[in-house]
Amino acid sequence: MTAHPLDPATAPEYLVGREILAAAGLLSEPVKFAYYGLDEPSKDDVLAGAARERRLRAFLLNAATGESADVVVSLTERRVVSEYKLDPATDGQLPVIDADFGLVEELVRADPDWRAAMARRGLTDMAKVRICPITAGAFGDSRRRMVRVLAFVQAQEHDLAWAHPVDGVTAYVDLIERTVFKVVDEFTLPVPAESGDYDDPEVRGPRRTTLRPIEITQPDGPSFTLEGNSLSWQGWSMRVGFDAREGLTLHQISLADRPVIYRASIPEMVVPYGDPRFRYWQAYFDTGEYLVGKWVNSLELGCDCLGEIAYLDATVTGDSGEPRVVPNAICIHEEDFGILWKHTDIFNESVQSRRQRRLVVSYFTTVGNYDYGFYWYFYLDGTIECEVKMTGVLFTAGFPDGGNPHSAQVAPGLGAPVHQHLFSARLDMTVDGLSNAVEEVDVNGLPIGPDNPYGNAIVQQVTRLTRESLAARRADASRGRTWRVVSTSRTNRFGRPTAYTLYPEAAPVLLADPAAPVSARAGFATNHLWVTRYDPAHRYPAGDFVNQNPGGAGLPAFIADDKDIDGADIVVWHTFGPTHFPRPEDWPVMPVARCGFVLKPAGFFDRNPTLDVPSRGGCGSG
Repeated sequence: MTAHPLDPATAPEYLVGREILAAAGLLSEPVKFAYYGLDEPSKDDVLAGAARERRLRAFLLNAATGESADVVVSLTERRVVSEYKLDPATDGQLPVIDADFGLVEELVRADPDWRAAMARRGLTDMAKVRICPITAGAFGDSRRRMVRVLAFVQAQEHDLAWAHPVDGVTAYVDLIERTVFKVVDEFTLPVPAESGDYDDPEVRGPRRTTLRPIEITQPDGPSFTLEGNSLSWQGWSMRVGFDAREGLTLHQISLADRPVIYRASIPEMVVPYGDPRFRYWQAYFDTGEYLVGKWVNSLELGCDCLGEIAYLDATVTGDSGEPRVVPNAICIHEEDFGILWKHTDIFNESVQSRRQRRLVVSYFTTVGNYDYGFYWYFYLDGTIECEVKMTGVLFTAGFPDGGNPHSAQVAPGLGAPVHQHLFSARLDMTVDGLSNAVEEVDVNGLPIGPDNPYGNAIVQQVTRLTRESLAARRADASRGRTWRVVSTSRTNRFGRPTAYTLYPEAAPVLLADPAAPVSARAGFATNHLWVTRYDPAHRYPAGDFVNQNPGGAGLPAFIADDKDIDGADIVVWHTFGPTHFPRPEDWPVMPVARCGFVLKPAGFFDRNPTLDVPSRGGCGSG
């Protein structure tokens, strides 16, 4: 049906999958799709050229009974391969579906207790009260499929509702019984009045007129080649994929015809909030609960992407399983990135300078109030970088006159609670093959002694992480800690293993108490590094079913058997992201904040691999 087994599912394939599910009696009303995507073939089959079967995976929700199923269908054999019925008490619930948003708004606006709570705040026109459904986490009965609701006022069409939170009141909604079963009205704060409409001239002021145009042109076209989903550039090659849950996925990344990463993605992110009072339950898993890829933006030339751009569309589905094609979902281009290398030699008088450039593969998605850009960069010198750009609008609350140590005031009476954005990267490493290992590398100074009489010695302390239990690690900036993924089957000309080194950002991991419910559910976020033996079933670091999961799923469960990872087919998982105490400058729309990590070749090459990069006119010979 498609040219390659790792290509994303197409619109015709989604329709065939629906036909198979319907023929099996699995799509009778009111069954909805909570997720629908490619069930990827195993790595062994793909690498052996034996992946012949195309399969789709569907999470099906009966909106009347709450019954949930994880179903796999074979498009090749036109049959249902497997069906697993979820036990909500142990598995949790399926992700939020599209219909939940409209249903919750309808139920809450009609509820008499909610209306009474709004009336106590002087709010009687329910059409001006916007309802924000938030996943319930582990606070409540997991057998009850539910959300909690916070509210915002939008008096006019172009109001920024986030500027006007209705604090101190929340509604608990049962999505299956279709009832508001509890309203908590804990305290009252005035609804902040100042406008946050950042496109209103009275808010933003007159537009500046002093910025002159910047034009980026490539008269001979870009240097990359894109054929279908196969992308190549300056020795790099990879396949570009997309999934409604994970978003952008990259497959079979190789450099100079040597494998580096079999599969790279960001399969989970958690946003825990740090206000222990009324909003103690507020935490989102934007991937596992809301499907971050499902809300992918359609990108515009000159606005989102600048230069000579190639685009790929993305196909996602809604509650019905009917495909929807999002045009220009993935942006591919190359950028100048300053100096690659430069030297003016004092002996031979050679003056040399080379320009760095990078290949960029990216997409943007909007999940509620936040907008996230996911960028993968590939450099001429073999470096791989992942960067997440966070922008959009802060999630707001009222700000009391006496202040709040867990929140920052960003406008009169308006606060933005502290929170974290913790992403998990899944890096299925294949550095020169399937046999890899991980070394933790710290940098230390040595005390004065017989071998270091002047106390200036600096050494690397290398620790091999031989088992899964030993590879749950924290970053340490004081030691310059990195993690080196080495080949156990190939060496360079110095007899050392070829390798790639992961350079983390040493930001805090999950700051919630280890006994907090969110710590059990987001176990992956308690360490910067995990290393597991490859298992095709281990795709998601917080588990397959995140919504209302009681905890313990994902990476903590993956390493329970403590498998040997020395010289094995391994997956490296990396947690990264900021702890965000908002600034006034982050309001009413937040300038991009960045986080990410870098992978650099470390003995993968025998010398600088960019000696062959030509100079530009006037920049020296070469």
